[in-house]
Amino acid sequence: MASSSSSASSHPSASEPVAPPRDPVEGRALDDRLSQRFIALDPAGYFLIRVDAASAELVAEHYRNDVDDRGRATDPDTGEVLGCRGGGPRSPDRVYRGKTAKQLGIELSEGGEPLPISRLDHALYLGRELQKAEQCLLEGRPYVQD
Repeated sequence: MASSSSSASSHPSASEPVAPPRDPVEGRALDDRLSQRFIALDPAGYFLIRVDAASAELVAEHYRNDVDDRGRATDPDTGEVLGCRGGGPRSPDRVYRGKTAKQLGIELSEGGEPLPISRLDHALYLGRELQKAEQCLLEGRPYVQD
């Protein structure tokens, strides 16, 4: 029978810092660099996230896309390459709403089939963005999706 060598005394207490505080500027610079990396697109589609201040909800609009042999998102109906900066108006395939990032994240990852997310990196990204959007909603700040 395996035993655990960890005990309550091996963990820091609530009053002990786990790590020294990090420089927030350094953290933002790292995140900015990571945002420039190549990202394989999710063939299940993409999301536009926004805050609906009037209803105090987070909104995630899901848009279908295909991915061509060059890794670009294409319109599943026309085959045209979808630009990052917008283009013609598209209608979401589905709109998800929730009061918290957790509620919306559970709906996106555990809701009915087919799930709108097929890549783990996409799910992690959405979790970060939903947390950021929720914080903006709570603080009354504008939310900008990364």
